[in-house]
This record gives sequence, C-alpha cells and structure tokens, in this order.
Amino acid sequence: MGREPEPDFFAILRVLTRFGVDFVVVGGVCAVLHGAPLTTFDLDLVHSRSPDNVRRLLEALTSLDARYRQAPLRRRRPDSSHLSSPGHQLLMTRYGPLDLLGMIGKGRTYDELAKQSTEVRLGGRLRVKVLNLEPLIRIKEETAGEKDRAVLALLRRCLEEKSRKGT
Repeated sequence: MGREPEPDFFAILRVLTRFGVDFVVVGGVCAVLHGAPLTTFDLDLVHSRSPDNVRRLLEALTSLDARYRQAPLRRRRPDSSHLSSPGHQLLMTRYGPLDLLGMIGKGRTYDELAKQSTEVRLGGRLRVKVLNLEPLIRIKEETAGEKDRAVLALLRRCLEEKSRKGT
C-alpha cells in the first residue's frame, strides 16, 4: 500500500464547495479556525443528508477519489445509503482524511448545526460554515471521550480569549 497523502484540508473544502455540498466544519479544524492551538489529522464535517446534497456529495467524493480508510486495499467507496445515514463515514481522499458525519453529539444534524455556525472566508473566495465555539464545546462535553476531555480546556481558553477581545 502507498503512503497516505499529506493532509490538505483547504483542497478538500474547495472541492466540496465547488460541487455545492452543504456541510458544517466541526472537530479539530473547526477549533483551529477559531484560533485554538491544536494539531488535527482529519477534517470532520457534518453534511446535509437531503437527497440532492447527498448526490452532490457523491460527485465531490468521486472527484476526491474518496474511499473508506478501514479497507484501503479494497478501495471501497461510500454510496448514497451510507451518506444518508446518521453514521460516520471515515474516508481517505487524495488530499487526506475526511470524516463525514451524519450527526454528532446527542443527535445534532446539519440543519441544527448550520444555525449555530458562522460563515468563514478562507483563502480569498472560499466560504465555509464553521460551527461556533460554544456549541463545539457543548458537543465535546457530551461525548467526553478521552481525546475530547484533553481538548476541552484549550477550547474553553480560546472562547475566553475571544470573549475578552470581543471577536
């Protein structure tokens, strides 16, 4: 098996946006975009599971050469039933790891998260929805895995700094 690609999350976001996919950036990249000093190894997105969006998402994933990470030699690809489910699709693309989440936390879907997000401009013309820091912290508190607990202190500190600066 070949080496995994060097992660280029901006390139993944650019492709998804080009195909008109509706999604919200969550997880580590979300925290980094809010100024948290974290290192992250995958891009976590909650996507709309509407039939039209799933169709656009499948087209984008084909362009990204996305396949499941669990069985890279089989090169298994997601289909519409996978992307329409509330589950997590852990993929590898030509630009690095992409985790597509049907929902997160205690049943939070794209529709709910989009209302708690801010549109962020990246690299000029690229605009993406990024989950606000407060709901990200609440979701991390709900899931409270070992990794989440370690990150919570950093996220709370980042929120304090943003509040103090008025941003």
